[in-house]
Amino acid sequence: MQARIQTVAFEGLKVRAVDVQVLMAAGLPAFNVVGLPDKSVAESKERVRAALTSLAIGLPPKRITINLAPADLPKEGAHYDLPIALGILTAMGVLPADEMENYIALGELSLDGSCNPVAGVLPAAVHAVATERNIICPQATGGEASWAGDLEVLAPDSLLSLINHFKGNQVLNPPEASEISEKIVHLKLEDIKGQETAKRALEVAAAGGHNLLMCGPPGSGKSMLAARLSGILPPLDAAEALEVSMISSVAGELADGKISRDRPYRDPHHSSSVAAIVGGGRKAKPGEVSLAHQGVLFLDELPEFGRQVLESLRQPVELGRAVIARANAHISYPASFQLVAAMNPCRCGHLDDAERACARAPKCAMDYRSKISGPMFDRFDIFIDVPAVSAADLTLPPPSETTKMVAKRVQRAREIQKIRYADIENPTPIRSNSDAEGAVLEQAAELDDEGQALMTDAIEKMKLSARGYHRILKVARTLADLEESAAVRRHHIAEALGYRSMMVSKFT
Repeated sequence: MQARIQTVAFEGLKVRAVDVQVLMAAGLPAFNVVGLPDKSVAESKERVRAALTSLAIGLPPKRITINLAPADLPKEGAHYDLPIALGILTAMGVLPADEMENYIALGELSLDGSCNPVAGVLPAAVHAVATERNIICPQATGGEASWAGDLEVLAPDSLLSLINHFKGNQVLNPPEASEISEKIVHLKLEDIKGQETAKRALEVAAAGGHNLLMCGPPGSGKSMLAARLSGILPPLDAAEALEVSMISSVAGELADGKISRDRPYRDPHHSSSVAAIVGGGRKAKPGEVSLAHQGVLFLDELPEFGRQVLESLRQPVELGRAVIARANAHISYPASFQLVAAMNPCRCGHLDDAERACARAPKCAMDYRSKISGPMFDRFDIFIDVPAVSAADLTLPPPSETTKMVAKRVQRAREIQKIRYADIENPTPIRSNSDAEGAVLEQAAELDDEGQALMTDAIEKMKLSARGYHRILKVARTLADLEESAAVRRHHIAEALGYRSMMVSKFT
């Protein structure tokens, strides 16, 4: 007796087809799983045996061999339980073999036969659509699979309900592709009193997707500003939401099979490892840079992060991808995120206050800032000083400009950029000014004579690198978009240079 069931293996977001081959042959009773399984896959035979026993289905006294082909592809995870069980039931004649050929199956089984959710259902469903198949997955992830497109999704809560469905004794209702109904309540910009320069920089960063570095003493509001950035960013469009959800699905962080249109906001602790930030580990899972894809990665206390961690960020910031190379895996995850960081001017944080500064000032500031390399600083488009808030500012009434007003301007600027880059051929899609490079950027940010003269003068005096020059152009283009100006003018260049010159004066 033989049977075959289709399932998948994951290499990052890439889905590989796996053929679960079941053979029941004469010989001493045995149950073996081969095909390079890891420990969790090898243990699946015990879960499958117990699940079938709970349904009063006994395994025949034969030599049962489960082969997971291709045999040289490592198999890991508990999602092989359900396809193995379905393969055995098909070989025993309980399930129709001709119908099972049309499905990709994945799911974990409990000892009582219920189906538990697993990671990666959404990319598996996308793969099913691409191969013109349907999908069988646990009930908790059925809504997730429904987002993949035009396919039949069977989402049973147990192995028994799935058997009854194929027997015609029960009908499994198709799950709904639903979004998270509880919208995230974003913090409001009007809660912050003073810091008008910082708020302006936050708006510019949001409008163009620019990287932002804030420097100021403790308690000046850097973390408060960063936490309010997601409230003024435009929601994800359908394609972006699907892409972000696929990463969350592989990481096992897609709650209840629902996706959200809110942009990710990740704020890892400074004790995080390279594998936690960039991705990796034993199973090469996505890190914070990928979980922040199309959203914000906030690094508070930037110099407190390990030097190796900070240097590992340089490639994802520049290329928009996190490449994890291991002896047994070479995996690439999307990582197009907006980097926002905050830091104190020195370790004690009171460099500019002579009465409160430590005895090592200003040398302590130089030592503290030296933890961040020049190339890493060069990845930031905007740098701002965030001074301490005065008592007079704290007594002021709430500002008249609300978060909704700022978000509306940001949304309009993003729409202008979307129209501008829609017809431009590029290896990767250009979603905002921060993604533009080379000739595309030069064309988008064409300067008038006065602006070009100012930029030429700035390059010589500030000794800008080619990267620094292009980042100033990007910010200037965003400033023009906020004014809905087709041309990049001298005052746009001047403001963009102002954000850069603060960094040059502080860190050179």
